[in-house]
Amino acid sequence: MFKTIIDAFKVKEIRKKIFITLLLLLVYRIGCWIPCVGFNPEFILGDSETSFGFFELMNMISGSALANCSVLALGVSPYITASIVIQLLTVAIPSLERLSKSGEDGRRKISLYTRIAALVLAIAQAVGIVVAYSGQALDPNLTGSMPEWLVGCGVVLILVAGAMFTVWLGERITDLGIGNGTSLLIFVGILSTAGSNIGKILSAVFAGELTYLWYLAIFLVAIVGIFAFIVFMDGGERRVQVQYAKQIKGRKMFGGQSNYIPVKVNATGVMPIIFASALITFPQLLISIFWPDVTWYSDWLGTNSWLYIVLTAILILVFAFFYSKISFDPDDISKRIQQQGGFIPGIRAGKPTAEHLGKISSRITLFGAILLAILALVPSIAFKLIGDFAPASAIEGVAAASVLINAFSTTGLMIVVSVALELEKQLSAQMFVRNHKGFLN
Repeated sequence: MFKTIIDAFKVKEIRKKIFITLLLLLVYRIGCWIPCVGFNPEFILGDSETSFGFFELMNMISGSALANCSVLALGVSPYITASIVIQLLTVAIPSLERLSKSGEDGRRKISLYTRIAALVLAIAQAVGIVVAYSGQALDPNLTGSMPEWLVGCGVVLILVAGAMFTVWLGERITDLGIGNGTSLLIFVGILSTAGSNIGKILSAVFAGELTYLWYLAIFLVAIVGIFAFIVFMDGGERRVQVQYAKQIKGRKMFGGQSNYIPVKVNATGVMPIIFASALITFPQLLISIFWPDVTWYSDWLGTNSWLYIVLTAILILVFAFFYSKISFDPDDISKRIQQQGGFIPGIRAGKPTAEHLGKISSRITLFGAILLAILALVPSIAFKLIGDFAPASAIEGVAAASVLINAFSTTGLMIVVSVALELEKQLSAQMFVRNHKGFLN
């Protein structure tokens, strides 16, 4: 990967795109530190060291912009949620499915619908933050001199404008820079959050708390192992061989070649974890808005409860199969193979081929979903067991290690690795295209 980046800087066109990408990312990071007028600078998300709920996930993705009370506090969270909703509706609503398959005009309309949905969700999330933390989120210096509802409306407008500016910034990175802009904004945000949390641990070490150094060392070793495991999962695939029959057209012979269909172990990526987390934490957001005194949901379905661990594992399995059916359609693939004169050795064309591909996809998806559930829940299970059985003298160290886990949650780890691998593939593809053109010229 490092060799690819070094070679990319030697090409003027690619180097220009890289600099544009870095400049726009810098603009985003500066925006994450510009304070929002009316937002309380002393606003604290809550006990984020021991929990990882809806707002903590937003804070991680936005690069601590929510904790900084900045104008870009919402980050790309509304756009991500809107993209997921529109993608699911595209499968459920026939008119949207036809629109998605109607070429560039259809994709442009789908993109417009996604932006509109992102605007609606940004308004809902901004109102949720202001209402849920009305006693903490608003600046007391302003609420003392003007009505609280007026200050709240101003904060909502600024947060929504910041969210839509972030969407625009991501689209500019996609058009003018390297890679997917939204993914890169999330990538930078997660790394920034992790860096700031690790910096807190290092500050404690330099202050004389040498015990934290052991937790940091163990954490870094675990991170390297998890990175390697995620990369191994990302590259794992089952290759289904496809043989194409020979065809004679005029005086030329076509076909007769062998190819394969890659069925990836982790074809769904991090989406099942995001869906499961959103489904469990979203009711907590609604409860905190409308019934702030109700605590039973957070007590029973908090990130430190066994019920949360079990439900998350089940939902990851369900969403993995659901998203796999969306991204991998055996019937459609079987039809295309048959139309191109291909067949899977030992399997009849048509419905038997679709059933064969469906069985392979289900088995691979089950294996990948189990691995995802293990990755997502090992940190929670480990700290649940440590918190239940550790002596009182070790609780401080558990809290320190928990801060680090929140710095690099499983969702964050998978996003970081996936974006890094995709960026490397895009750089390699652009280098290949340039070398190919040079060879032809």
